[in-house]
Amino acid sequence: MKNHLFLGQVLSLFISLVLLSSCTSKMEQESSSAGPVPSTAIQPSKQQPQYWQYKGKTVLLLGGSDEDNLFQMPNVEQQLDDLKAAGGNYVRNTMSSRDEGNLWAFAEDSTGQYDLRQWNKAYWDRFEKFLALTAARDIVVQIEIWATFDFYRGEWDKNPFNPKNNKTLSVQRVKLPTSIPTHPIFTDNPFFWSVPSQHNNIQLLQFQQAFVDKLLSISLPYDHVLYCMDNETSVTADWGKFWSNYIHTIAMEKGRQVFTTEMWDPHDLNHISHRETFDHPETYDFVEISQNNHQKGEPHWINGLAQIERLRRSGALRPVTNVKTYGSPDGRHGHGLQNGVESFVRSVLFGSSAVRFHRPTSGIGLSDTAQMVIKGMREITDQMEGFFEAEPQLALLSDRSENEAYCRALAGQSYLVYFGEEGEVKLDLSALEGAAIQMSELALFTNQWMEPQTLKASSSLTLKAEGKHRLFLIQRGGE
Repeated sequence: MKNHLFLGQVLSLFISLVLLSSCTSKMEQESSSAGPVPSTAIQPSKQQPQYWQYKGKTVLLLGGSDEDNLFQMPNVEQQLDDLKAAGGNYVRNTMSSRDEGNLWAFAEDSTGQYDLRQWNKAYWDRFEKFLALTAARDIVVQIEIWATFDFYRGEWDKNPFNPKNNKTLSVQRVKLPTSIPTHPIFTDNPFFWSVPSQHNNIQLLQFQQAFVDKLLSISLPYDHVLYCMDNETSVTADWGKFWSNYIHTIAMEKGRQVFTTEMWDPHDLNHISHRETFDHPETYDFVEISQNNHQKGEPHWINGLAQIERLRRSGALRPVTNVKTYGSPDGRHGHGLQNGVESFVRSVLFGSSAVRFHRPTSGIGLSDTAQMVIKGMREITDQMEGFFEAEPQLALLSDRSENEAYCRALAGQSYLVYFGEEGEVKLDLSALEGAAIQMSELALFTNQWMEPQTLKASSSLTLKAEGKHRLFLIQRGGE
């Protein structure tokens, strides 16, 4: 009898080893088929880790779009063509379904009930087509996986994850309310507390995992995708950390490399919740600071720059993105067009790796004005020698009033100065004194370049802006 038991145990162990070997071989084949991480993929720049590198070159990401969930936009191809023509290369894409005409991710039956075990093919086809269109145009996509506002108030009433809208979940088992009348800041939806370190809601988590797995099955083959866990979240840091780690793991298993971040709700970047991103490079590969764009004028510059300096001092310098720049003629959130454009330019000059105009009415999207600004910023930053090596240097400006002018410079080589309004300041050129310099001026709203001037540098140069949104580029060179 003992011999039979022993032989049975040996046979069982042998079968287990064969199955394990088969599974391991299959995973290795999948990883091998994916190939090595391509050097052309989006990734932090090897030379300038504060910026992104794409197709082997350090790049500045500039963008704007008229929708957040761009993959759901009917005329998305035209939108991408317009952005590309303006010199843009960066968009935001929430996996949201809350606008009229949007599709949801799950299949719906004739009674209007969703089946969380079945996909809506048209939804995922839209997503895959969008990634293909952006890849063809070298436009980097920052995906927000969990569209926070789809899970509260009126949007929750329509959401397939709401137990009343599907035939897969029961209210008693999954413990999700069918009505959530409060704003997301109150975090009243247990949907965002399902992870093992919180409610450990296994019944719900399996369907959340399936959604993320489906998304990754489409996005991972592409080299131009960044991942943000949420939109303006206020929930526990465990939620974002869980999904960031999960996405990194799945990508690694497929032989891919991905880069993740989280977007917190507080407008003050010194709020402790933002530290969950700043202080944890092992979890988040870049830092999203869009909420800084609720600041106005010089505090916007000071607060944004302070975060980059904090990362530098901590030894964890990595890209900082601004995927939502507020400000439009409608003045939503108290931000008018003037401050919106100023915020966009300030973000570029203080060192953001990526800057995008938010959708109307919170921003100017990809309006004619947005296209002009993107085009102008692309041209002048491309022309600036050593743009990525340069640093914000307000100390080089004198006779300056608050918020009058801003400077990014590589001392002794190139200087970029921006005026939001008419103004006049003196620029310290002592590092170039006696050298030949060339000065160019750009009127940003009209994309009009003034005739460049060749000068001999003295210790300082007076710059006078005779209109709004003027940029001056002063560089060593000329005859």
